[in-house]
Amino acid sequence: MFFFSSPSTASRIEAFRAAEQQLLGYAKTRFGHRNQDPSRHEFELFDTPISKPEVIKKSSAKCQIHESSDTDEHSIHGVKVTNTQLGDGGEGGYPAPLVLLHGYANGSLYFYRNLMGLSQHFGRVYALDMMGWGLSSRPKFDLVTDEQKVAAAELFFVESLESWRKKHNLSKMTLAGHSMGGYMSVAYAERYPEHVECLILMSPVGVPVKRPEDDKRLKSLPFYLRGMVSTARYLFNSGITPGAFLRSLPLSRSKAMVDGYIENRLPAITCEDEREHLSEYLYQNSMMPSSGESCLSAVLEAGAFARIPLVNRIPNIKPGLEVHFIYGENDWMGYQGGLDTQRLCLKKPDDSPTVFVHGVRNASHLLMLDNYEELNAALIIAANGEHRLTRDTPRPIEFACNELVGYRSMHKSYRGAIGETHAAAFFRGGRFNIREQNEVDEEEKAEENLS
Repeated sequence: MFFFSSPSTASRIEAFRAAEQQLLGYAKTRFGHRNQDPSRHEFELFDTPISKPEVIKKSSAKCQIHESSDTDEHSIHGVKVTNTQLGDGGEGGYPAPLVLLHGYANGSLYFYRNLMGLSQHFGRVYALDMMGWGLSSRPKFDLVTDEQKVAAAELFFVESLESWRKKHNLSKMTLAGHSMGGYMSVAYAERYPEHVECLILMSPVGVPVKRPEDDKRLKSLPFYLRGMVSTARYLFNSGITPGAFLRSLPLSRSKAMVDGYIENRLPAITCEDEREHLSEYLYQNSMMPSSGESCLSAVLEAGAFARIPLVNRIPNIKPGLEVHFIYGENDWMGYQGGLDTQRLCLKKPDDSPTVFVHGVRNASHLLMLDNYEELNAALIIAANGEHRLTRDTPRPIEFACNELVGYRSMHKSYRGAIGETHAAAFFRGGRFNIREQNEVDEEEKAEENLS
């Protein structure tokens, strides 16, 4: 039994649930494959009781949005899709159930466009609100130790995911994380590799090591962008999260900022109602009490570089594990991190995972919303399901470091991959206002045609 901590929080939870239901409705009716029968798919919103992560101070363990009589027990919220035509996952040639982890300040229903299509190949698909976000428990992000800040912050998420896995009795997971969810997926795979059948990282944060040219790139930006980046870094170093900044503004201003973000960053969402409900989902998620969002400065430095970069950690996860990086064509996360990780793993192939890098066309960092069909194909291919894709399904491009391309006859898995020169031409880098940039591109094309 849950009790709302305050009327304002209660109203935000109610608004969040309403937006969640709308997005779930789109998942059921708008974004399935044309050959799929919706009646063969069961959708379920759920709350799973989990043990309280031990890294939270006892005095801070109380959930700020709902609580039970037992403060040692929290909950993970999410959505489950079951394809009744397929096996239960991990049997009969089907992959282990797919578990999707969202990015920073997002939630499980950010995958609403993907759920039905992914169930073509996975008997069960779970999308979770990670600990401290969405409708999962939101204890204060007040951890036991400051001496090992990165490890403690990671355990906040890793131990809650492991407790959730145990409650659902999943011996293996196909674990797929987006952005910060990708970072935490790696942390989980390091600690519990025996439960990960395949690791899929969708535009993961924190992969590369910071290089001198990264600061030079900032100096090359237009003045107004340099100012925005400098302001963001100042807020970051001051411990002010994006959510805290929004909550400090008048309500009309904070809502307008979120609406503008959705409109400018996601031109692929052309339906006004859909855009409105996604904006409400993001807004209410950000306006509820702070919890998981406070991990940002614990694991990252300003500029989204990890304090302990993943490029040096992934090669030490269990040998033979397949790790798939997926980046959008206009992604602000650098694809080079994936290729560098692949290169490091290639140096000790018997002791490291096997790494693949995929590119999704017409997609930015939020590739699950920009081009859900091609992202779905990338996830299904990563889980050895390419044979389940129809001939007309758009497929991602596979890239490989030059060392692999030069010797790909020795590596059957990479025979379709193209090298780093092609990758540099394909990945065009992040665009702050994608809608505006698309309009500029169209104008330039029109002028070229006239000339």
